Amino acid sequence: MTPSTRQRGRPKAFHDKTEQNTVQALDRALAVMEVVAQKPGLRLSELAEETGQATATLYRALTTLQMRGMVECDEMQQVWHIGAGAFQVGSAFLRRTNVVERSRAGMTQLMRETGETANLGVEMQDEVLFLTQVETHEAIRAFFPPGTRAPMHVSGIGKALLSWFEPQQVQAIILKRGLAAFTPQSLTDEATLRADLDAARARGFAIDDQERAEGMRCIAAPIFNVHGEAVAGISISGPAFRLPVARCHDIGTMVRHAADQITTAIGGRSP
Repeated sequence: MTPSTRQRGRPKAFHDKTEQNTVQALDRALAVMEVVAQKPGLRLSELAEETGQATATLYRALTTLQMRGMVECDEMQQVWHIGAGAFQVGSAFLRRTNVVERSRAGMTQLMRETGETANLGVEMQDEVLFLTQVETHEAIRAFFPPGTRAPMHVSGIGKALLSWFEPQQVQAIILKRGLAAFTPQSLTDEATLRADLDAARARGFAIDDQERAEGMRCIAAPIFNVHGEAVAGISISGPAFRLPVARCHDIGTMVRHAADQITTAIGGRSP
């Protein structure tokens, strides 16, 4: 890549992560911030023990971070806490976080690993709203264009989300939307649906076993935000003959892994 075509913001040695291309003082200061964030209220001597840094070096780093508002010192107790400046930087990350953007790479990888279409959806007005998908190259495939809606109780993503919703929220959705039958496999009884949701939560992924369309299966897992709330779902869908029951556990593990990676990418945490 020539200098004229090199991506802006990346120097020639961007991919070189050796020590000569890192700022050691900055690295040590960031390590201090991580400890202060994880274990607030530590004294200087305690921080030195946690970080393995000399007290004098550590104090210079803390003073520099304090000037930027990244850490704060309780002068009365002589203990250190994370500062408002760190929150402002974190908030900037939250503003640019986009679940669609952050999911794309994971969806593409999931499609390649399974050979089936990967989907991303969220709950919107008590239904599943499909945001994007990465289609398989197979001639027979599932297709959910962006903006497509589906009842939650017959959708893999819908059931993955419902399995982590509060019981009263699930009850409200059932009362509002009902449990209509789309195929003979649709779960139209509340007790049966709740048992299915409990199973989905326990194993980490939900299965739409031909409940919306005969001959089609879907395996989905939830994506969580910073509060540990299920805010989106990722799924693999395809014809039942390519997604037999015998493959559901292995594929479900792949989907769960992809969902966990997206959760991390958006700054979320799994409960």
